[in-house]
Amino acid sequence: MASKLVIVESPAKAKTIAGYLGPDYAVEASVGHIRDIPTPSEMPADMKKGPFGRFGINIEEGFEPFYVVDPDKKKKVTELKRLLKDADTLYLATDEDREGEAIAWHLLETLKPKIPVQRMVFHEITKEAIQRAVEDTRELDLDLVNAQESRRILDRLYGYEVSPVLWRKVKAGLSAGRVQSVATRIVVERERERMAFKVASYWSVEGKFSTGAAPFAARLASLDGRKVATGSDFDDTGAVKKDARALDERAATQVAEATIAAAVTVSSVSEKPYTRRPYAPFTTSTLQQEAGRKLGLGSKAAMGVAQKLYENGYITYMRTDSTNLSSSALAAARGQARDMYGADFVPESPRVYGKKSKNAQEAHEAIRPAGDRFRTPAQVAGELRGDEFRLYELIWKRTVASQMADAKGSTATIRMRADLTGCEAGELAEYTASGTVITFRGFLAAYEEGTDEPAQPAKDGEARLPKVEEGASLDVVDATASGHETSPPARYTEASLVKKMEELGIGRPSTYASTISTIQDRGYVRKKGTALVPTWLAFAVTRLMEVHFSRLVDYDFTASMEVDLDEIAAGDADRVAWLQRFYYGDEGSGPGLSGLVSDLGDIDARAISTIEIGDGIVVRVGRYGPYVEEVVPKGVDPATGEVTDETKTTPAPKRATITDDVAPDELTPAMAREFLAAAADDGRVLGQDPETGRDVVVKNGRYGPYVTEVLEESADDKPKRGKAKVKPRTASLFKSMDPSTVDLEQALKLLSLPRTIGTVTETTTGEDGAEKSVEVPITAQNGRYGPYLKKGTDSRSIETEEQLFTMTLEEALAIYAQPKQRGRAAAKPPLAEFGEDPVSGKKVVVKDGRFGPYVTDGETNATLRRGDEPETLTAERAYELIAEKRAKGPTTRKKSAKKTAKKTAKKPTKSTAKKATKKAAAKKA
Repeated sequence: MASKLVIVESPAKAKTIAGYLGPDYAVEASVGHIRDIPTPSEMPADMKKGPFGRFGINIEEGFEPFYVVDPDKKKKVTELKRLLKDADTLYLATDEDREGEAIAWHLLETLKPKIPVQRMVFHEITKEAIQRAVEDTRELDLDLVNAQESRRILDRLYGYEVSPVLWRKVKAGLSAGRVQSVATRIVVERERERMAFKVASYWSVEGKFSTGAAPFAARLASLDGRKVATGSDFDDTGAVKKDARALDERAATQVAEATIAAAVTVSSVSEKPYTRRPYAPFTTSTLQQEAGRKLGLGSKAAMGVAQKLYENGYITYMRTDSTNLSSSALAAARGQARDMYGADFVPESPRVYGKKSKNAQEAHEAIRPAGDRFRTPAQVAGELRGDEFRLYELIWKRTVASQMADAKGSTATIRMRADLTGCEAGELAEYTASGTVITFRGFLAAYEEGTDEPAQPAKDGEARLPKVEEGASLDVVDATASGHETSPPARYTEASLVKKMEELGIGRPSTYASTISTIQDRGYVRKKGTALVPTWLAFAVTRLMEVHFSRLVDYDFTASMEVDLDEIAAGDADRVAWLQRFYYGDEGSGPGLSGLVSDLGDIDARAISTIEIGDGIVVRVGRYGPYVEEVVPKGVDPATGEVTDETKTTPAPKRATITDDVAPDELTPAMAREFLAAAADDGRVLGQDPETGRDVVVKNGRYGPYVTEVLEESADDKPKRGKAKVKPRTASLFKSMDPSTVDLEQALKLLSLPRTIGTVTETTTGEDGAEKSVEVPITAQNGRYGPYLKKGTDSRSIETEEQLFTMTLEEALAIYAQPKQRGRAAAKPPLAEFGEDPVSGKKVVVKDGRFGPYVTDGETNATLRRGDEPETLTAERAYELIAEKRAKGPTTRKKSAKKTAKKTAKKPTKSTAKKATKKAAAKKA
């Protein structure tokens, strides 16, 4: 029987480690955290009125949290306690970071072991690393625990204080978060830049010249000594910067035509050495960025794959902001580079990389292949497949390349003068051509960053120019003029948002993926392809935060909190004093969170939720979603725009509901007025039903356009409710119908549904056992999932909506004569088709499912997200959705858990560490 109990977080990790430790060790998983701070509704009745009742935290006495065992972890805790009875030593082997240290502390507090406790840490799961970790344990690091618990308390206070303000002033159910609100602000600010951006048009000229050999291209750089403007020479207002000349079509065409007939000579030739250094090994941030660019994986999917590789012993710990490599890893990387590419490809001494991001912690290693000797991609090809293999290969290449030699080459620049005498646009043109020749590839033989975007020319790519001398004459092969437009700043992708957050010092490696996932799940950001687009809701929330909680969404303040948490983790700051300062404030730092929330003054909810579009058009975020509104000043005729009697009241504004399908930067005043015009036509009267005399109207509803009849109520009648209330007949328009062209005849046919096609005689058995014949009607109906026939309780789908009116009794009987299909009906043709999935190699298509469109490669199905439309979905986005779903794995339904006994947790104090076997403390910053 095993005498030593090892507890880790995940079952996969437990299985791998158990294989390395032998029969004397029982390795069990806690399956993540076992307890947390409960919500107020989950608090015991006797605690709700006490100091813990509001937040689950006693803010008056040292910010002490109240912890309870999670309901679904009660069985797990019982199992761990049972295993503990047969053990003589407990090893807490959770991850070596703040969260892992906190999980270990919670286990210690909950299990209350009476045997020696060891803190076992490692950053890779190999046999050698695990066996070393068992022999070299340490005490629980309570400074790390304090830092993690401070973060948890901080986030609870932030969310519980600020979120209710959003509920009251913007929309119920919204949430605010210390990092998520700042990340949302970053995305919104970029969209604001795009909305304010003014497109500028300009023209360029490209010439092709020759010395008798193959021609080479050069661009027009200056005209009469003045620089010719390119895209970078315009500001966001569309104005060209000083000292640059923007060419129009006429001038550019004149220059091109004059160049073809001009005498061209070489004015200068320059050449300089080219050196390109390798990239640092992966951190969490750079791994997510490269996985997004090269593999099409979102941040969450990339981290899910990396987690599996770590737990199964293929890579080191994947949550790190260090670029350091251990001495054994340096030797392994240099050795493999030497073996595979030659001694010339390895520098004399190992490369050491510094970390440039804010708040970097250097205690851990970079993400690299596990072990003292790395397994090559070829060696793991039989064990890994799909995204796991591709990510491992990416990590291996990056690690080996980081210890290889610089790429070397030379860059040549040729300047040419063209005499354009007689040209109206200019008389002296200068063309330039540059090209780089790589003479020694160095690390590029193993890895190159940024070549995953074929639409863009490869950075520092090779381009050979001919050998020419200064003063040499060149032949003009051709010259062409081309028109261009400036582009607004690119929207953030998941990869570039991670990079921006790291640069600003916002969040930690362990929170990037979850933060990006949260702002999408909360409806603040949606994906359009790979771009992150803020919703109108995000604009309203960000505006409120900027105006009334400016400090809480300030980039520097948010980054400073991470620095403070680092100091707590290092034992250089007191957590209680820090939380006291954050919540209550002091003279030096100003008002705390409590003061900010209690002294908000009058918040103009309408102004907060209003976004100016221009030309008298605004977007407002209402309780039921965003809508456009035409703001009509008092005393202005809304029909003509003329100023009338100023004493008249302001007319009712025109409004129209919009969706987030239209990106904020795409909504122009003209487009908004189209929405307003369509809304004005909503409720268009098609005519009167000859049978009832009631008006029949067409409307646009939440679930699409429909027709309905208008019921008139007498002023004397009391309003009826429930079953007594008369409901108007209503019918959805067919997919082939347009609300603007539907007529009364079509509307009446729709309102006539369901249609009785005919009746059939069937024999039934009564309660007395006697058989009798009954007439059963067959009806044609239009349902949520499409048109269908119904005979008693037997329903059959039909192919088109038009068949609801054309189906005959004979055709219906023929359908019922066929065996009823169970499960899936006949497959519909795909809505869109793409190429082969990079992982499975199977064709990817978009299908229309019962719960909406989804993308599939035949193995993995992924529902389209908010903002993804089958008509505009790109192949890259389809592959990304499948990759994320594949990484997430199959969905499992949780069983409802019984209530768990709740226990108040003790604050982590130095005395807690006495339960662990005393060894040299090894604290991680």
